[in-house]
Amino acid sequence: MPITHILIVEDEPVTRAKLHGYFEAEGYQVTAVGTAAAMHEVLDVEDIHLVLLDINLPDNNGLILTRELRSHSAMGIILVTGKSDDVDKIVGLEVGADDYVTKPFNPRELLARVRNILSRMNAAKNVANNSSTSYKFDGITFDVQKRLLFDRNKTSIKLTRAEFELLMVFMEHPDQVLNRDRLMNKVTHRSWDPSDRTIDVLVMRLRKKLERNYKLPILLTTVHGEGYMFSGLTN
Repeated sequence: MPITHILIVEDEPVTRAKLHGYFEAEGYQVTAVGTAAAMHEVLDVEDIHLVLLDINLPDNNGLILTRELRSHSAMGIILVTGKSDDVDKIVGLEVGADDYVTKPFNPRELLARVRNILSRMNAAKNVANNSSTSYKFDGITFDVQKRLLFDRNKTSIKLTRAEFELLMVFMEHPDQVLNRDRLMNKVTHRSWDPSDRTIDVLVMRLRKKLERNYKLPILLTTVHGEGYMFSGLTN
């Protein structure tokens, strides 16, 4: 099995060197760079499994880079930021990041988040490889193996890993109310707290891809005070 290759994109030299040494000591192949331009050079020639991406880079913004990466890649993306502003975290999730961590952070916590994402990536890949299942609802087809939605015009729509995982939970539990704690554990493998909007952001992203009018959802509905419920499967 090939060694997992992590790309660290961090403009602060000391932090970059510490992260490089830490993850290398944990058995990962590590490449560390300080700019967005250098990141693209690495991605052009290396098979990267996960990127630790600083939001504030000298030549680009990590949120913009996340959107670009997610448009063509399923690699893991963890945003690293010195800001504690929830807006950055929410926007990061909306544009496709798998997780985020705020400086200063505990390297062991970051390692745990990396391992969780890599584990989810492998699990999602195994689900897709071992299943030929497709689900149909309201004119939409969800192809599990390809991890694609085919909309009402038969146009394919990519799903991020987190969107795929969340949709699979709903497909496996139709017409059941699922609370945020259960969904959070399935998608991120960590406990939910009342201030965490990860699930709400992911649900909104799914609604925009599934609903005829995402502002008036009928497939993925909110059960106030309890959680979310998916209805409408036809197979």
